[in-house]
Amino acid sequence: MNLVVHLMETVAKNQLRLYKKMTTIKPNLLSEIENLIKSLNPETIPSERKTVLQPLTDFIQSKVSENREIRINFICTHNSRRSHLSQVWAQTMANYFNIENVFCYSGGTEATALFPMVAETLQNSGFQINKISKNENPVYSIKYSNNEHPIIGFSKKLDNDFNPKSEFVAIMTCSQADGDCPFIAGAEKRIPITFEDPKAFDNTPQQAEKYNERSVQIATEMFYVFSQINSQKNGFKKIKFS
Repeated sequence: MNLVVHLMETVAKNQLRLYKKMTTIKPNLLSEIENLIKSLNPETIPSERKTVLQPLTDFIQSKVSENREIRINFICTHNSRRSHLSQVWAQTMANYFNIENVFCYSGGTEATALFPMVAETLQNSGFQINKISKNENPVYSIKYSNNEHPIIGFSKKLDNDFNPKSEFVAIMTCSQADGDCPFIAGAEKRIPITFEDPKAFDNTPQQAEKYNERSVQIATEMFYVFSQINSQKNGFKKIKFS
């Protein structure tokens, strides 16, 4: 039995290595980000967490199959941490897997500001970050690719004019927003995919470590979601991770 398990694990790891090699088909990602993506291991995602992610995969797949635009709005309370990390990594993974017509957004039940450690964490991961306004709610340019338009990051309410008004999926990234907003106007679907808040470690020696930990978790899960999409554009079928 142990030999069988070992063989299955070896096959799964070899499949993952091959798949990562095959899917590096877009050379325009910034090199540090691409190297980080290659280090991710979606096999670490527990099966129960994959069940939580499945509705988002299904939504994206349905849009791809119908050749329709895919709009994803990641929502948390303050639109300052988890929702921005989710927006940025989802847009990046769509590019990595060559899933076209993906437009990622973020919003909150209230507007505050993008927390500076989020920008620093993304910069340490290889994103090019530029602060293009310096008021109480700064606007950031977040560049993940040599050729693609940068993501514009700033805190906003979920119904801000910057965000879509209809034909989008609302992803609730924190339990408070999930509880406070049982209905999202204009959303085709509302899917809770909540993450632990790194805010709990603000102004502690573990702050940078915990923000990076949350960023890597979100990156890994968005990698998994987009790796499951069958698309004629990306030329590959989804892979089943153990």
